[in-house]
Amino acid sequence: LYLGAAKLVVAVAVFLLTFYVISQVFEIKMDASLGNLFARSALDTAARPTKPPRYKCGISKACPEKHFAFKMASGAANVVGPKICLEDNVLMSGVKNNVGRGINVALVNGKTGELLDTRYFDMWGGNVAPFIEFLKSIQDGTIVLMGTYDDGATKLNDEARRLIAELGSTSIINLGFRDNWVFCGGKGIKTKSPFEQHIKNNKDTNKYEGWPEVVEMEGCIPQKQD
Repeated sequence: LYLGAAKLVVAVAVFLLTFYVISQVFEIKMDASLGNLFARSALDTAARPTKPPRYKCGISKACPEKHFAFKMASGAANVVGPKICLEDNVLMSGVKNNVGRGINVALVNGKTGELLDTRYFDMWGGNVAPFIEFLKSIQDGTIVLMGTYDDGATKLNDEARRLIAELGSTSIINLGFRDNWVFCGGKGIKTKSPFEQHIKNNKDTNKYEGWPEVVEMEGCIPQKQD
């Protein structure tokens, strides 16, 4: 009887010892697995590139305080219309269906950034007179953004060019048939605007048959102060 009891005690002791050893080994392996998992996670996080910040209108860097972010592009040949964005608001585009052949214009309040008006004037088959009257009606302190589509120059006359030059443009004098041009100026501006891009229509360098490549521009417009 005592021998049987002793064997039982030994068997239980062996079982408990075996269980203890197995559990210890399992814990060590589990700790190692978790350690590897966390290490891989940390490496993955370090290796994963951080997403670059996005700025208003998708411009390359943030604008300082009291400036309006803008980005604009001329039309592409006679297929894709121009696009004008200010403070992350698309003012004119083909998607908005408010662009057309000629010169596209968006007027913005220079103090608040509020959109005042959008128009386009056909400078191929249209009349320049309504465009001249529109230019004369622009109020002081207004930001003026312009972009060409298809052809923005054929019907331009000296008076229209002079009125646009008074907004700060230097390239308007040389704007020719099917040139691509984007411009941002202002009514009452005292100096020439730094925001202007112009590509000549040249059969030797045109990206599209009969039209130059799209011209793009971005920047930060100083907010008008009282």
